[in-house]
Amino acid sequence: MNLQIDVADRIDKSVISLSGEVDAYTAPQLKETLLSLTNVEGQQTEVDLEDVHYMDSTGLGVFISALKSTKENNSAMRLVNLQDRVLRLFQITGLDDIMTIDTAIRGGND
Repeated sequence: MNLQIDVADRIDKSVISLSGEVDAYTAPQLKETLLSLTNVEGQQTEVDLEDVHYMDSTGLGVFISALKSTKENNSAMRLVNLQDRVLRLFQITGLDDIMTIDTAIRGGND
């Protein structure tokens, strides 16, 4: 399966909406998009993972790279709407302790 990446620029932040699978095949495209935002000083980036039902360790690596980028560039990243299966990956690896993850935000019921 592919990964669809949509970026919407809002007044106070950029929102990346993902749909599909984040794996070894799709991670490079996500990394390029995500790092282009987190490399901008002061940039607020929100990543909506509501339609991501599968992620492997390569995907986790992308988010680790983006977190490092936020620290280096005084920017911020927040992950929202994680499915239980994807959230579990962040919890098992302890990344939920060092990344801003908000599972309470939900979009509309489409």
